[in-house]
Amino acid sequence: MSSAPRSPTPRPRRMKKDESFLGKLGGTLARKRRAREVSDLQEEGKNAINSPMSPALADVHPEDTQLEENEERTMIDPTSKEDPKFKELVKVLLDWINDMLVEERIIVKQLEEDLYDGQVLQKLLEKLAGCKLNVAEVTQSEIGQKQKLQTVLEAVHDLLRPRGWALRWSVDSIHGKNLVAILHLLVSLAMHFRAPIRLPEHVTVQVVVVRKREGLLHSKRDAFDTLFDHAPDKLSVVKKFVQSICQLLTLPGNITSLSLQFADGVYLVLLMGLLEDYFVPLHHFYLTPESFDQKVHNVSFAFELMLDGGLKKPKARPEDVVNLDLKSTLRVLYNLFTKYKNVE
Repeated sequence: MSSAPRSPTPRPRRMKKDESFLGKLGGTLARKRRAREVSDLQEEGKNAINSPMSPALADVHPEDTQLEENEERTMIDPTSKEDPKFKELVKVLLDWINDMLVEERIIVKQLEEDLYDGQVLQKLLEKLAGCKLNVAEVTQSEIGQKQKLQTVLEAVHDLLRPRGWALRWSVDSIHGKNLVAILHLLVSLAMHFRAPIRLPEHVTVQVVVVRKREGLLHSKRDAFDTLFDHAPDKLSVVKKFVQSICQLLTLPGNITSLSLQFADGVYLVLLMGLLEDYFVPLHHFYLTPESFDQKVHNVSFAFELMLDGGLKKPKARPEDVVNLDLKSTLRVLYNLFTKYKNVE
């Protein structure tokens, strides 16, 4: 098995107009087409994303979270935790886990405190899937806990990924006691295994991104979480942005298939070459990726090209894009559209 290609260090040579492999994109850039039409749309979208869509954030106190300098963490706004539907969701999941693990004499009282180290998740998955995971029973060190989590989550991914589930969690988010990630994981497991429980519908939470700077905690809303959770009508504006990318670049398909179109990273790599007007050597990425790792390599490589082009590091994780997470794909494409909408 050949090793993954390395990312390029020298700047790739300029792309020729008649490069045949660009046919994968369905055509070349329609440079100025619809530029006037989408310029007003961009301004509308910026206002939709940046405008406040709910009451001011609740104060986040230092005792609520311990962060290193410049460290960032995503958490649920304390006011959202008091929402009756949110409380009901947490209670239903707690009762379900405890019922499943009663024979193990395990009692879970708090999701983020009892599930972060992988021990309970291991037992839960083994019970649900009727399998036995090859992991250490008790791990006290952080490295050992993360290794166990990695094994457990890989087993979860093997179950969910073939069915196209969006995997909105990671080893770091679960071990970091990110309740949003833990809830996404548990709800996905409950739905996949058709748990005999009734999950409350339309549960939404206000997500806060907390960052420590100069010893003080600063919080902000996550724009895309806000759009998905609190303003579905304004999400349509962002979708129109991405639709315009397809129109400007003559990409096939529509908004409903965007996450699938960009999941293997090929379009993202070729797109950066077109937008920056250079040829991307084919040996630096997989033109027809077959495995999950090859797709992750492509998306990661596209992110490197974006940084080289002067864009900020994408907030999305390559694994989330590959896992067909629409929110992550929209993050990446929106940033591209913002910079290159008037490319000539």
